[in-house]
Amino acid sequence: MEDSTALYARFTQCAAVSTDSRQDQTNTLFFALNGPSFRGRDFAPQALAKGARYAVVDDEELAATDPERYTFAPDPLLALQQLAHHHRRQLSIPVIGITGSNGKTTTKELLHAVLSRRYAVQYTRGNLNNHIGVPLTLLSINKQHELAIVEMGANHQGEIDLLSRLAEPTHGLITNIGKAHLEGFGGEEGIAKGKSELFRFLAATGGTAFVNTADAKLPGLATSVNEQVSYPNPTDSYPAELLTAAPNVVLRLYDGTVVEAQITGGYNFLNLAAAAAVGAHFQVPTADIAAALAGYAPTNNRSQLVRTSRNEVVLDAYNANPSSMAAALTSFAARPATGEKVVILGDMFELGEASVAEHRALGELLATLPFATVLLCGLDMQHAALQSEFHHFLTKAEAAAWLTEHPLSDKQILIKGSRGMGLETLLPLV
Repeated sequence: MEDSTALYARFTQCAAVSTDSRQDQTNTLFFALNGPSFRGRDFAPQALAKGARYAVVDDEELAATDPERYTFAPDPLLALQQLAHHHRRQLSIPVIGITGSNGKTTTKELLHAVLSRRYAVQYTRGNLNNHIGVPLTLLSINKQHELAIVEMGANHQGEIDLLSRLAEPTHGLITNIGKAHLEGFGGEEGIAKGKSELFRFLAATGGTAFVNTADAKLPGLATSVNEQVSYPNPTDSYPAELLTAAPNVVLRLYDGTVVEAQITGGYNFLNLAAAAAVGAHFQVPTADIAAALAGYAPTNNRSQLVRTSRNEVVLDAYNANPSSMAAALTSFAARPATGEKVVILGDMFELGEASVAEHRALGELLATLPFATVLLCGLDMQHAALQSEFHHFLTKAEAAAWLTEHPLSDKQILIKGSRGMGLETLLPLV
């Protein structure tokens, strides 16, 4: 493989980096990554034909056919990561790394809204937060950007460490430590150890940690970081207070400013407080912070308040784990309501051996909450169906059939499940 400097020279001649030959390839540097059932090099000629300027492939013979356009790399993914790290080393701007069990994507979007009031910000688009997405995010940062926000996802220990070494964040925020990806992390202690790899990187490099003191685990995990900015408790750097959780979150900021957000659920208070603290640290005027928080409208099935022709729906179907499910249910139960409340819940994935116990615990929680109708969808949700009045469906199709036969009207409805369940497709039926 060519060294990073030679590949970087090619990168600087391109408008973008691509790993998907189906996308627009005009003047791109295409990395032919391999998948579980395909060989990336098979798509490289197609990418070049569609306008890619160069392609990185792991086929030495193919690369030799046109050295002007092909670069050989034994491992194109490693080459992508090394290129991204090399590019990161050329940047002198603040880079904020974000991870956590719940709320990291919403917090990232809020941070972007706040910081964009003062800076030219590049940030993780969509869910590009893994060992491929983080390098792509880094390579999308250009000379015009004054600050970057890099979301880091993980489902096992060591991933955040890898992503931190690639992105070299100067600042870091862990939203919370909850029960997500229990199977990969090996339990709650593994989750705390894995997520805190971001803080350990900051401690070793002299970075700054934004610490959510409302999460009992995080202050202890941040003790080795010299530079800390805390929120939202009264004695913290930037306190905040939750005034109302529904129908929309209303909070008071550190200087007394009251903000009504377009987002529902008390669990989103900490995401809003985090964005306010980071914005204040980077000297965004409070009026701009408040306007950004008030103007943010959630998308992508995350805490969206949707009014259908018959019902009011809290659509939170992007993902689910025991911590986020419990927070969503207790928040939904506390919402003021004129009509009956209905919950439609899907399986929580990646819980491993803890799945049965965690779904049963969810059922026990549901039994204590005042919901008129409980619909549970998925194989593992059978363990949450502890009450005879709970409706359990093995498949989403069965749930859809029930909703068609029993139309809901004048209800408040919560829809939540893991991404693989795709429960947002039930929205037209409510």
